Amino acid sequence: MSSRNLDKAALLNKIRFALDHSLPFSLVRVGDGENIVLAQDSVWSISKVLAERWAIFANKGFKGVTLPNLNLRDALVEAIRKADVVGLLDPNDKVIVASPGVKRQLTDKIFHHYKLRPELTCNAVVNRELVSERKFWALLRGRRILVITRYPEQLKRKLIERQPDLTVVMTIKFSHYGQMENTLKTIAANKAQFDIALISCGVNAVILAQKVAEFAGKVGIDFGKAPEYIRKK
Repeated sequence: MSSRNLDKAALLNKIRFALDHSLPFSLVRVGDGENIVLAQDSVWSISKVLAERWAIFANKGFKGVTLPNLNLRDALVEAIRKADVVGLLDPNDKVIVASPGVKRQLTDKIFHHYKLRPELTCNAVVNRELVSERKFWALLRGRRILVITRYPEQLKRKLIERQPDLTVVMTIKFSHYGQMENTLKTIAANKAQFDIALISCGVNAVILAQKVAEFAGKVGIDFGKAPEYIRKK
């Protein structure tokens, strides 16, 4: 099976269609952090993973995960396998500041190892681009938005400053993988309260975005660092 790569317009159409028809939909993205977690005891040894700069920062409390964690790795694999669209870094990506050895070439090794063949893909940095698109903000109007991130009230304010008529109905504070189980329970218990979840919490967002679709039947977007690129009108 070969993947079909979606441009921004096609991706926005997919999101809008899911929202308009109350269908589950998930966008997840695979960057250097996800690669390093996925590489654990699969294509790399644990010792090689733990020597990576990203993993060192993670174990100092900066990435929302602690390694080694094979349960996290397996949850990422499952989420990628089930997601509707998977964001992948361009083979010649210059946007993400990381060594080429932990970017697309590592993704390709991992996907081969796990036999991951997403039907639909897009550029992994599309989240940063969407917030500059008028059509993205238009599709959020009239939707009940759930925000999941380390500082959810801050993101809520930023969204409303950019688009005052948005409705953020719910926020969940999420800062570490250890909160995953309780957060998934909260999502499932409140599935009637929201239409779309914007999720910015590192590699954990991959799992959460897919589970929003699976457990709540709603639209889950791995929003990544997009909040940093939101500009006021």
